[in-house]
Amino acid sequence: MKLAEAKAQFIQTWGSLGAQWGINRTMAQIHALLIVMPDPLSADDIMAELNISRGNTNMNVRELINWGLVERVLIPGERKEYFIAEKDIWKVATYIARERKRRELDPILKTLNQLQDVEGDAKDKHVKSFRESIQNINKFAHQTDKTMSAFVKAEESWFYGTLMKLFK
Repeated sequence: MKLAEAKAQFIQTWGSLGAQWGINRTMAQIHALLIVMPDPLSADDIMAELNISRGNTNMNVRELINWGLVERVLIPGERKEYFIAEKDIWKVATYIARERKRRELDPILKTLNQLQDVEGDAKDKHVKSFRESIQNINKFAHQTDKTMSAFVKAEESWFYGTLMKLFK
């Protein structure tokens, strides 16, 4: 397989994978392009490579920066902004986990904590069922929160060592 074909296949596959970690396809494709490029790219470079609009490029690059996956770089003598992606896949995974925790898990934990104190007769089967369901979901969500927090803080060698112990 030629480099251009392999690069295009990687970008398309990473774009599809993006939906699994909570971002849109174009955002993931921009991220993929920046991962495999040896030098920083400008918005114009990204637009040309992926055949996307300036607005789509700017919006998605800005969001990648917010996620911590891409950063702006200044090139002396250039007026354009250039962008590079984090290439350490361990860091990429932890940035994604951290951001998904912040955007998805933290709000549901807040809501579940508020719902635990629902008023009503403890003997009423509807109140009892609601409280039990919320408590079970809350317990699971808090355990998930602890696990994700541990993953985000973990060192790569510790994580892989622990993972290998689980599969022995």
